[in-house]
Amino acid sequence: MPSTELFTICTSAFLSVFTLLAILAIAMRLIIVIFPAKNIVSDAAVVAAVTTVMQGLYPGTKVTKVEEIK
Repeated sequence: MPSTELFTICTSAFLSVFTLLAILAIAMRLIIVIFPAKNIVSDAAVVAAVTTVMQGLYPGTKVTKVEEIK
């Protein structure tokens, strides 16, 4: 006697999780559109901190450019 209850439970759980993840993805996309990331310009404090750390790790190092790799 084949039972379809397990298949029904698994299918409904899969669809529920898929629906929840789709709703969360839409919510995240809306948040990204409403609150876009700001362009952060490196200021003197950041450059000074990086220079200090690099000189501590590698004496004689000169920092010429600090940029973010995306």
